[in-house]
Amino acid sequence: MKTISKYLFLLISLSLISCGGNEEKAKKQFSYENEKMEHTGSNSNSKQDKSKKNLDLNNKGIGPVKALSIPVDINKTLAKAGKTIFKLKCASCHRTHKKFTGPPMHGILDRRSPEWVMNMIINPLEMIKKDPLAKAAFLEYNSVIMQDQQISEDDARALLEYFRTLK
Repeated sequence: MKTISKYLFLLISLSLISCGGNEEKAKKQFSYENEKMEHTGSNSNSKQDKSKKNLDLNNKGIGPVKALSIPVDINKTLAKAGKTIFKLKCASCHRTHKKFTGPPMHGILDRRSPEWVMNMIINPLEMIKKDPLAKAAFLEYNSVIMQDQQISEDDARALLEYFRTLK
């Protein structure tokens, strides 16, 4: 019993130690909340310059989606399917409204073009290798590679529609 207690104590101690020390990395990470404040003029010009570097609605990314026409009204059926796909394939690394292993999906279409988002979902490995925005996100999120979930173009479109519902 004493041996089990010692191992349990050691395991808990190591777990707690491994969670610390990331404060500096967390400060360096891009913050969507800071971005919103910067757009309202609440922060300095240097932070606004950084924010602008994180916005790019012209880059279409690298992949099969070259042009996309999105209707004004949200397709609720498609968004519901996208929510299901998100829970199954994306939620282990992404949260809707906060940073996690990957960036939050809330407001993604304010920061990236719809084509870029879909290409990142469909073609993450090539995007990380060749696209400057994907490379920057890779570095920003501790060099964690977004895994290729083998998501079809139709499923990526459903995910995009779900992202449009995140307010």
